[in-house]
Amino acid sequence: MMDHEKTLLLGNQIIERLKRVFDPEIPVNIYDLGLIYNVSIDGDSVAHITMTLTAPNCPVAESLPVEVKESVMEVQGIKDCVVEITFEPPWTKDMMSEAAMLDLGFL
Repeated sequence: MMDHEKTLLLGNQIIERLKRVFDPEIPVNIYDLGLIYNVSIDGDSVAHITMTLTAPNCPVAESLPVEVKESVMEVQGIKDCVVEITFEPPWTKDMMSEAAMLDLGFL
């Protein structure tokens, strides 16, 4: 398998794992909620996740990044995972997927 294909496959598997992580206050997974800004995998098979929280004082600010890392580490072929929290740009409900907006009654 080519490196590019392997990276795409791993990236898709990571996204599937992230869709199993939920914000405890909102019944939608963090991916569809729009909290994941970037997923990349470097040449050493280390996943880099850039994400945000719904608010800087979010009650899961400590535990959610740990849960994200643990979920990503379940993907076979990933050797490590670095989770970076950012608040730029700040999260808004406009970042949610259409499915998430439907689930929460915004559409």
